[in-house]
Amino acid sequence: MFDLLVLLIPLFPLLAVLVNGLLGSRYSHDMAGRLAFGSVGLSFLCVLGVFVSILEDPTPREVIAYSWIFGGDLSINLAFLIDPLTVIMLLVVTGVGFLIHVYSVGYMHGEEGFTRFFTYMNLFMVSMLLLVMGNNYVVLFIGWEGVGLCSYLLIGYYYEKVSAGKAATKAFVVNRIGDAGFLLAIFLIFSHFGTLDYTAVMAQAATLSTEMATAISLCLLVGAIGKSAQLPLYTWLPDAMEGPTPVSALIHAATMVTAGVYMVVRNHAIFDLAPMALAAVGIVGGVTALFAATIGLVQNDIKRVLAYSTVSQLGYMFLACGVGAYTAAIFHLMTHAFFKALLFLSAGSVIHALGGEQDIRKMGGLHDKIPTTYRVFLIGTLAIAGIPPLAGFWSKDEIMAHAFVHGYYHLYFLAAVGAFLTSFYMFRLTYLTFYGSSRVDPHVAHHIHESPSVMTVPLIILAGLALLGGFLGVPPEHGWFQGFLHDVATPLGAEAHEVGWGMLLGLMSVAIAIALGGWSLAHYMYSIRPQMANEWAAKFPRAYTTILNKYYVDEMYDFLIVEPCKKLGLLWDWFDRQVLDRFVVGIGKGTDISAAAITWTEKHVIYAGLNVVGYSNHLLSWSWRKMQSGMVHHYAAIIVIGLALLIHLVLVWFIGSSAADMSIR
Repeated sequence: MFDLLVLLIPLFPLLAVLVNGLLGSRYSHDMAGRLAFGSVGLSFLCVLGVFVSILEDPTPREVIAYSWIFGGDLSINLAFLIDPLTVIMLLVVTGVGFLIHVYSVGYMHGEEGFTRFFTYMNLFMVSMLLLVMGNNYVVLFIGWEGVGLCSYLLIGYYYEKVSAGKAATKAFVVNRIGDAGFLLAIFLIFSHFGTLDYTAVMAQAATLSTEMATAISLCLLVGAIGKSAQLPLYTWLPDAMEGPTPVSALIHAATMVTAGVYMVVRNHAIFDLAPMALAAVGIVGGVTALFAATIGLVQNDIKRVLAYSTVSQLGYMFLACGVGAYTAAIFHLMTHAFFKALLFLSAGSVIHALGGEQDIRKMGGLHDKIPTTYRVFLIGTLAIAGIPPLAGFWSKDEIMAHAFVHGYYHLYFLAAVGAFLTSFYMFRLTYLTFYGSSRVDPHVAHHIHESPSVMTVPLIILAGLALLGGFLGVPPEHGWFQGFLHDVATPLGAEAHEVGWGMLLGLMSVAIAIALGGWSLAHYMYSIRPQMANEWAAKFPRAYTTILNKYYVDEMYDFLIVEPCKKLGLLWDWFDRQVLDRFVVGIGKGTDISAAAITWTEKHVIYAGLNVVGYSNHLLSWSWRKMQSGMVHHYAAIIVIGLALLIHLVLVWFIGSSAADMSIR
């Protein structure tokens, strides 16, 4: 029964992909939507069954679906590894994914390509499930590439928009950079271990030298940086906002961007043997958390503010991995999925109410116009800001506390400043969207309405998870969540650090003060003195402009990478047309000339010579025919004449030889 449940988890959405993709035009949009979210709902029910089984016996189990590749020393199965880490990821992917699918039915109602949208969404789910469930690096990589493909399809869903097409291409290309590193890591793993199964690799991980462990870990890190949008490969994620809002929620909360964090945690046995690589993970995460938070301070697109918050929050997860707090990283991954899906879907509800408007400068005063959306958005804001007792407080505080207790003070400082900025820009977003005087276009204002229940019910459920989900990790370091993941996410050779309640309460107090400080500043600047933000922008114009333009990173990449590549492409095109093509054409012309010369020689020399030989043979044969008279006395005369010639030749030779001998004597 367990094996069947495991196999059904990816099978249900895969069947929905096939049915909607092949037959979707033959039935209604409502049926396509029900099939799409129903398949994910069935997968979630199967995950619950697997979860109950793992609760009873957390021993990792493998389920082989198909014996796939056999060749030499390489043996690869389409198989799944089910352990506590897998189950947590499955609960997040299918649970949050199901709510996003339900919400999408209402949000995408009336959109062109409705069935195509849900086909892509289900394919996204299948790819993410393969990524999470695979028991070897090949299945992981198939899922890894699958989510990359689906992100391209969904970000570019509005393919008639030039900006959407560019954003989709950018996401695809940037992720290929990271994928190259990941693929190299897979080659290194196979070259050393002779297998690509997780269980075998992790069991032999201790045989790695520090140098090899570092090389593999750094290559894995490159892959994780690309997929989870960390510095310097983060630029694709904010542009992914060109896709429909449910796509943003699915990519940012439940699926794609969490893949990099999951991959690092899954391979922690290798990372633990490479202190330099692990330090790099922490630094990348800490710097990204702060860097993205600063950009979020001045963004005016409601979805882009949330996009940069995603980049920042993923930085916290990487920071956690870098300090060995793998359980805290997964805990924050889970809570982040709750409140980030809530925030994105709530933002979609705002956009839906305003007829597509995304600029928060054209909002305001919406709290009483769309009250349900306002309340759930506020819960999401409180959660991501780290206000207790919401989920984000417990998970983020655990990361910061672990960094401080284990002596990573530089990373703690980055995380603390990032937390303050996060609280500030999220409450800035809330105040500008829901409070103050209305700045909504008058033509839009009288059409403002709350979203239908198919959209608000998922929001309410996610709000409940954002409110209560953090208690799964209470008390910090010793909660149910930490115990559940202990065997699969504990660093090798980790030493227990008992943290006294005094230290713990002190760190919690600091975290609360940081969150409240950011909230207070946002309240003062955007509620009490709303002109203050403009005053600061005028006072520090260069800093404001630099941050508003995202530190000109995209422009720098265009100047250093994109434009040189374009010029190189143009140069190669010129070389191809002006040199290679002419060379090939020259060879062709030379061949034509050679062929003409051969034809002339054949016609005027070879054929003429053959004609001469033929004519000579004909003349000789005519002469011989004339001699064949049929008369015996003619034949006798010929014989006598020939014999006389032969005797003459012999005598000449004999006389010549005798004369030569006499002269020698």
